[in-house]
Amino acid sequence: MSYITLVRHGQANTTARDEASYDRLSALGTQQAAWLGQHLTHSGEVFARSYRGSLHRHRETAEAMGFTDAETDPRLNEMAFFTLAHLFEDQHGAPIPDTREDFALHLPRMISAWAEGDIADAPESFADFEARVTDGLTEIAEGEGRAIVVTSGGVVGMALRITMGLDIAAMARVCLAVENTSLSRWLPLHGSLALTQFNALPHLDAPDRQFARTHL
Repeated sequence: MSYITLVRHGQANTTARDEASYDRLSALGTQQAAWLGQHLTHSGEVFARSYRGSLHRHRETAEAMGFTDAETDPRLNEMAFFTLAHLFEDQHGAPIPDTREDFALHLPRMISAWAEGDIADAPESFADFEARVTDGLTEIAEGEGRAIVVTSGGVVGMALRITMGLDIAAMARVCLAVENTSLSRWLPLHGSLALTQFNALPHLDAPDRQFARTHL
C-alpha cells in the first residue's frame, strides 16, 4: 500500500524567538531523529520515496534518519510561527508564550485571528498555507510506493484539518499535541486520504528514552 508517513522534525532551538534562530536541531533533536531512523531500519519498513521541507531543521532531521537524498519541497514548510506571533503581539497585545501551557491558550487565538484575516502583513495567508499543504500532499499521494515526509507540526495539523474536516480550534489543539519525530500516517483511498496513525513514537517507547519525548 502507498502509505504517506509524516514525521515532525526533531527538537529545535527551544529558546528561539524568531524563525532563523529556531531553525536548527538541538543535540536531543538530532538524537531523536537518529533513533527514529534506526527504528525504521530495524523494523524492515522500506520507503520508495522520501521528501522534506526546505527548512534547515527538516534537512538535519532527514539526514539523521538516513534519508540523505530526500526530495526538497517548500510546500511542506511550517507556517512562519514566530513572524505571525510577533505580529499578533504587536497588533493584539498577546505576548509570545514561554511555556507549553501558555501555548495551549495562545496558539488557537493566533491561528483563528490569522484565518480570519485579523493579522495584517502576514507573510502568507492561512488560505495559502492550507492550499500549499493540500497541493503537496495531493501530489505525493498520486505517486507510487510508500512515502516518508519530514515536515513540521503545523503541516501535520493542517493535514488532519484537510483529511478530517477539523475546525480551526481543533486544528490548533492537534498542532500542540504533535511531538518531535512523531509518525503520523495516511492511506490514499479513492482520491482522498484516510488517517491510519497519529503521533506515534515507537523509537522512544523504551523506559530509558521517555525523557526524550518533547513538544517544543
